[in-house]
Amino acid sequence: MKRRILGATGVSVSEFALGAMNFGDFGSSGNADHADAVEIIHAALDSGINFIDTADVYSGGESEVIVGKALKGRREDVVLATKFGLPMSPDANHAGGSARWVKRAVEDSLRRLDTDYIDLYQIHRTDYTTDLDETLSALSDLVRAGKVRAIGSSTFPVERTVEAQWAAEKGGHRRFLTEQPRYSILSRTIEEAVLPTAQRYGMGVLTYAPLSGGWLSGADPTTKVRARIAGGEFDLSMPANQAKIEAVRELGKVAQEAGMPLTHLALAFVRSHPAVTSVLIGPRTREQLDGLLAAADTELGDDILDRIDEIVAPGTEVNAADNYNATPPALVDKRLRRR
Repeated sequence: MKRRILGATGVSVSEFALGAMNFGDFGSSGNADHADAVEIIHAALDSGINFIDTADVYSGGESEVIVGKALKGRREDVVLATKFGLPMSPDANHAGGSARWVKRAVEDSLRRLDTDYIDLYQIHRTDYTTDLDETLSALSDLVRAGKVRAIGSSTFPVERTVEAQWAAEKGGHRRFLTEQPRYSILSRTIEEAVLPTAQRYGMGVLTYAPLSGGWLSGADPTTKVRARIAGGEFDLSMPANQAKIEAVRELGKVAQEAGMPLTHLALAFVRSHPAVTSVLIGPRTREQLDGLLAAADTELGDDILDRIDEIVAPGTEVNAADNYNATPPALVDKRLRRR
C-alpha cells in the first residue's frame, strides 16, 4: 500500500483509508457483528492501511467502540481520525461547534475509542450558528492538552474553508490541516474550488463516497432492493437518476475495455487527482474489503481519464441532490434575504 503525507501534518498515511461508517447497527447497510467487524479492520491493517476514519454519530457511537476494540495492541501503528458536530441527541446543545460541545464530544469519543489521543479530529459539517473563532479556539485547547494531534473539516464549502484559515491566523489558533469532501466520477464539483483551495493552503484531503453511494459498485442500480434501501437516491423516476444510469453504463464500457472492474476505475479516478491524499473505502464485509483493496495499484492513463471527462465533465455532478452540505442560513430563513 503506497503512502502519502497528510497535508502539513507531516504524517504518512495509506492511499486508501478505512471508513468505519458501516460498522455497527447502521440499518440494512451496517455490520452489527463486532467480532466480524474487528476482523475486517485487522485485515485492512494487515494489507497496509494505516489510516482509519470514523465519527461519533455513526451508529450512535457504536462504530467508535468497534474501532477501539480492533486497535487494542495496535494503536501506535494507526493514524486514527474521528468526527464530531452532527446531532448526538434531540438536545440542540449536543451538536455543532460550540466550545461547550467540542470539549464534551472529544471526551465521549476518547472513551468509546479507548484511547488517550485522536490523531485527526474533524468537524463533521460546518456550523453556521457558531463563530469559527470559538470552534478553533476550543480545538486548539485540545491540541495543547495532547488529546488531539491535528484538526480538520469535513464537507466544508470553499468559502468556509478560507474563512477558517483566516480565523486561525487572526486568532492565533491551530488551523484545519485537512478537509474531507465527497468525491467520485459522478460528483466532481469539488474540482472547481475546494480541491485547489486545499492545495493552496497545504491541506490534506481525505475523500469519501468514491463509489457514489453504490452507483459505481458494479451492482445493478435499478434493482428494487437497492431502491427500497436508499429511497430517493435510487428513485428511477427522477431525471437526474436516469442520467446517472446512462453515465454508469458508459463508464462500465470504459472499465470493460480497460480490463478492470468498475469499482477499480472509480477508485483509481479519485486517487489520481493530485490534491487527494487518501481515499476512504467503507466495506461492510471481508469480501467487499478484498475487492476494494485489489484496486490499490490501479493507475489510469490520460486516454481513460479523457474518456471519463467526456462522460462527466470536470467540475460537474450528475445529480446535485447527492451533495448534502449544510444549507446556509440565508437560504433557510427568508428574513435574511429581505429588507
